Amino acid sequence: MGTRRKSRELALQMLFQADLGRQPAEEVQRTFWAERASVEAETRSFADQLFSVARERAAEIDALIEKHAEHWRMERMAVVDRNLLRAGVAEFLGFPETPRPVIINESLEVARKFSGPESVHFINGVLDGIAHALVEPGAGAAPARKRRKKA
Repeated sequence: MGTRRKSRELALQMLFQADLGRQPAEEVQRTFWAERASVEAETRSFADQLFSVARERAAEIDALIEKHAEHWRMERMAVVDRNLLRAGVAEFLGFPETPRPVIINESLEVARKFSGPESVHFINGVLDGIAHALVEPGAGAAPARKRRKKA
């Protein structure tokens, strides 16, 4: 398993712990890493960065998720699913250099490991909607899709 995927899994676990335990970010990180001293520095660093973006921009991230998860309120979503979505959107916002399809694919792989099969379709749909709604950095508007000319 790649370093980034392992980092994404660890970030999900920290978000899950913070969500259920309603603990401050610093407390989650302290207790989480105390039990995982053998994790490589590069893996830990990216996990911490994802977790930090997700916590610091929580209101913005949750608003995007609720807007694109039609008929679903955050508190009604499965805990794993809502935190997978939070981690994915945090990566969209905090790491714009990572291609959005890569983020979506990685989120789906983590979902296959930690969530139910029906959740994969839900997470894919929500993240895809958010990815298309977010304006690329430096662009004035979302790119228009090319239309084929009729012959």
